[in-house]
Amino acid sequence: MNRRLLLSASALALLAGCASAPVPEDYAAEKPALDLKTYFNGPLTAHGLFTDRAGKVKRRFTVKLVGRWQGDVGTLEEDFLYSDGKTERRVWTITALGNGRYKGTAGDVIGEAEGIARGNALRWSYTLRLPVDNTTYDVQFDDWMYLMDDRVMLNKARMSKFGIDLGEVTLSFYKP
Repeated sequence: MNRRLLLSASALALLAGCASAPVPEDYAAEKPALDLKTYFNGPLTAHGLFTDRAGKVKRRFTVKLVGRWQGDVGTLEEDFLYSDGKTERRVWTITALGNGRYKGTAGDVIGEAEGIARGNALRWSYTLRLPVDNTTYDVQFDDWMYLMDDRVMLNKARMSKFGIDLGEVTLSFYKP
């Protein structure tokens, strides 16, 4: 009897582990609705950190952002300041494709980023050329952004290479 109970519990745990990953449509009814052209327009500030696979904080940073849109094409300038004093700049060109779909490019992004917004959420996927010490690595980012209200958006991004989890970036955006 104990063996059956153990097998049943193991099967349930296995099924729970196989639950499907979230998709943007899961958030379609969530409010407030996220529109990148509205939220990423004008100045913003973000505070973030990178944690490794074990959850240890490896880097902390702030980002000063400025977004500008002309029709369906926007420019998002990001200036990073890391806790060790290093700086970095990324300039995105983002195009609204309609129906909550976006594409984007930046100098250190390989190919195009793809985004889908539904409800208060955006899934933003891309490959970033990341400099580490004296070399660079092409790593995949799976960003999820959640609009909390008209001023605050939270961002969780998983970073991986060859499907292996490298860590997570967490950001809090604030629009004055």
